[in-house]
Formats: sequence, C-alpha cells, structure tokens
Amino acid sequence: MLRPHPHRLLSTLAAGFALLATAWASPSRAAENAVVLPAPAVDLPAADAPQTAVFAGGCFWGVQGVYQHTNGVLNAVSGYAGGAKETANYPASGTGTTGHAESVRITFDPRVVSYGKLLQIYFSVVHDPTELNRQGPDTGTQYRSTIFAQSEAQKQVAERYIAQLTAAKVFRRPIATTIETGKPFYAAEDYHQDYLTLHPNQPYIYYNDLPKIEALKKLFAENYRDRPVLVRDAKATN
Repeated sequence: MLRPHPHRLLSTLAAGFALLATAWASPSRAAENAVVLPAPAVDLPAADAPQTAVFAGGCFWGVQGVYQHTNGVLNAVSGYAGGAKETANYPASGTGTTGHAESVRITFDPRVVSYGKLLQIYFSVVHDPTELNRQGPDTGTQYRSTIFAQSEAQKQVAERYIAQLTAAKVFRRPIATTIETGKPFYAAEDYHQDYLTLHPNQPYIYYNDLPKIEALKKLFAENYRDRPVLVRDAKATN
C-alpha cells in the first residue's frame, strides 16, 4: 500500500479542504502567476541525437507532468538523484537525509526543443527557483531546486542562465537553484510514474500541479503538446 510522505499527506489534505472551500475553482487561476522569463542568451550547439537533462524542482509528479506535455520531449522519468543507489527509493529519500532530490530525467530531441528552452520552462513554469529546500507545501532537501548537469557544456549553460536571470532581477529573492555534476539518476518506483496523468483529480495534483500544465499551455503554446508522452507507453514499445 502506498504511504505518502507526511509532508505530501498533509498538503494533500490541506489542498482538499481548499478545493472544497473554493468549490473546485479552475486551476488556471494559479497559472496566471507564472511568467515567461527571458530565454537563455547561451544555449547548447545543435545536435541530431537525443539528449538527456535531469532537473529537480519539488515533487517529481509535477515536474514530470510539465515535461511530458513539452513538445520534443521523448520521455520523462521520475526518480532520484544526488545520493547513493542504496537510498534511491521513496521511503529513504523522504527522510531528507540521503542527499537525493526528487528529480526527472528528460530525454529530448534537440532538433525540436533545445536544452535552453527546457531551462526556460524550468525557471518559468516548473517551480519557484527562489525557494530553498522546499516547494510549496513540501519541505526538505529532497525538494530542492537543482540542475543535475549531464555534461560540462550543460553546466556552463545553466550557470550562465542563472547569472543572466540574476542580473536581470526577474525575481524578488535570490535564486536558490544549485548545479550538481557527476550524480547518477535512479528511476523511481512504478507507482510514481505518470502520476499526474493517472490521478488528475487527486487533490495534491489538482491544486499544486495542474496549474503548471495550464501555465505551460498558456505561456509556451508553441512548445505545448496536448497528449503527454508517458513512461508506460515507452515501456510498451520496448
């Protein structure tokens, strides 16, 4: 039986009461708070082969959901990065003591969507990069804002973009996003994959994550895909 992390359980209950109080108001209201940030001034060179990016920005359900709706993404897998293989699981990572962050490994076609565009969506829509070791109702280092650079080139592009956004003063508070390298990614348990799509009416998803999909559709219409690319579909074709 799935036992949600206490923070997520509490937030789910709170979200449920909030939804009842607002008579199930449209999640698009929260999406109105998102803005399109400037695109990265520096991006990776064009490439023909699929590339991989790994981002952490709070609960992986929402992060995965956003990128599954991003055109050019071939697969988006929820998982853990930052810690050891032995603790790459939900119960252990939920303690906040393993070094892991709930992360999403994104495989993308750079001919359709660039690494820089994924970063722009990450900072604009996916999460609040000024939150330190938390996102919304979820707290702990496992919910930190981190870019797990898969190469030196990705690291440099991410560093320059953070510097660009900082110089432009697009946020009222300092950006808390860190960049980590050399950290393997481990896929999460099957019940976490495609969670947003499979449970759209779950209060946590409805209140915290569906607004992100609405924001992607509204602010990045040219990058939005209505039918998400799902992990289960990728497994079925392999």
